[in-house]
Amino acid sequence: MYVLTTASVVQCAHGLPAQHAPSQVRTKVMGAPVLTTADIGTVSGCPFTIPPTKPSPCVTVQWLVGATRVRCMGVPVLLQTSQGLCKSPEQAPQGPPIAQAAQLRTKGM
Repeated sequence: MYVLTTASVVQCAHGLPAQHAPSQVRTKVMGAPVLTTADIGTVSGCPFTIPPTKPSPCVTVQWLVGATRVRCMGVPVLLQTSQGLCKSPEQAPQGPPIAQAAQLRTKGM
């Protein structure tokens, strides 16, 4: 699967974009820093509500499993198939993030 970078599209479980500030900027693919399992994404504007009226928006994306063979500065890189969790302000799991690689040159395992 393709490696995720800061140019990749990552969305919360409810379809809102997540922004990642990379923990490293030395390793790049097509000019964009590679994302690792150490990177936390932030989500703004998620409309998710627990019925009947308790707002419970996704605010962060935490990555749990990255590549098994490819590392960046000792930390597993993120792939399109990496597993993570979107979390609410109370750190309640909201569902898995949806990731699409922006580059189609570098793959990992």
